[in-house]
Amino acid sequence: MVRKNYSDGFRRQAVDLYESTPGATVRGIAADLGIERGTLRLWLERHGTGRKTAADGTAARSPFKASATSPTADAGADETPAQRIARLEGRVAQLEVEQVKLVTEREILRQAAKYFAGGDELVNRFQFVEDLSATYPVKRLCQLVEITRSSFYAWRAGAAARRARAAEDDVLAGRIRAVHEGDNTMGAPRITAELNDGAAPSERVNRKRVARVMRDNEIHGYQRKRRVRTTVPEPSGQVVPDLLKRDFTAEAPNQRYVGDITYLPLADGQNLYLATVIDCCSRRLAGWAVADHMRNELVEDALRSARLTRGRLTGSVFHSDHGSVYTSKAYAGLCKRLGVTQSMGAVGTSADNALAEAFNATLKREVLQDRAVFADEASCRREVFRWLVRYNNTRRHSYLGYIAPVAFRSRTHRRYATDSGIIPPRVQEPGA
Repeated sequence: MVRKNYSDGFRRQAVDLYESTPGATVRGIAADLGIERGTLRLWLERHGTGRKTAADGTAARSPFKASATSPTADAGADETPAQRIARLEGRVAQLEVEQVKLVTEREILRQAAKYFAGGDELVNRFQFVEDLSATYPVKRLCQLVEITRSSFYAWRAGAAARRARAAEDDVLAGRIRAVHEGDNTMGAPRITAELNDGAAPSERVNRKRVARVMRDNEIHGYQRKRRVRTTVPEPSGQVVPDLLKRDFTAEAPNQRYVGDITYLPLADGQNLYLATVIDCCSRRLAGWAVADHMRNELVEDALRSARLTRGRLTGSVFHSDHGSVYTSKAYAGLCKRLGVTQSMGAVGTSADNALAEAFNATLKREVLQDRAVFADEASCRREVFRWLVRYNNTRRHSYLGYIAPVAFRSRTHRRYATDSGIIPPRVQEPGA
């Protein structure tokens, strides 16, 4: 089920993501976040700064900017009747032209859904223009999907070379996988050396090409992670039973959750911290929070975020490690108010919370890739926010049969709703 409630922080992060991403488009960012394009436009008009980042990284003017007054608020203050009539007639003519344009665009976009369901969106835009170029002008199509005509014609001219290169990359990917399956700790440099060992000069491959093909095919070598202690046992030793016993499954959504805190290393030596709440059934990240500390507020905000996403958590189980924030009286009180039963694994045993640990490892591996740290706090928050939203909306999960958590939830929602009765309305947290 698509999320309908968005916090003010989520909206502002979405606006920041659009304005800070080089060459970003409303369509592209909205697709990444799993929201309607009109919704993102509305947020940009309310919270936008009027600036964005061009494709070359330079600052550019954005068509969206928050404004307290209407652009026509002062129009007509000193007009004569004749001038007013002339202005309004011009405005009517302009609106008629815009209406024709919008009707045409609507007809074009009706045919666009199959092109933007997944994969490389920029390539899909080019293919969309190519397929409809016999019906509509190329100029109009390029404007509609926000690409330049020169880029489209360059893409069209390189089609044959692109197909040949893709075929060669597929063959190379097969060779890389064969090596990687023998030793999954190998990265691009070692795999390149293995492929070139004893190969003829014409068969040798460049390390950058191997890295690109591995990246394109999601083949990763092992990287040792810097150890940061995020689990600090509570001195009081609060006793909470392990209700999951390493069984990270659930018959329906909103029954079992797991969560953890992980560090996000910054280039200046500091860390941000991410707290998560993950549904064991759909593997959906129901709630999360990022902060520069590991106080109780961090995990409490994550659980409240899950409550906002799901409407209510009454009767569910939340499983974590024995970190001091999870064993605190404040967190236990919040769980009680929300109707959540706490569960905890053994102290110092990461396998008892393996689902949350695996999620954290996947996030760092896919976001940082070849980097050891994030450049700064702003870029860290931005990149992690993008990945978390993509994880829910578009990233295919092996446990779910290679569909995204939100899609899995949508496909199975009707069955779960039928089994459990009418879904209760959203409720406010007691005492909030």
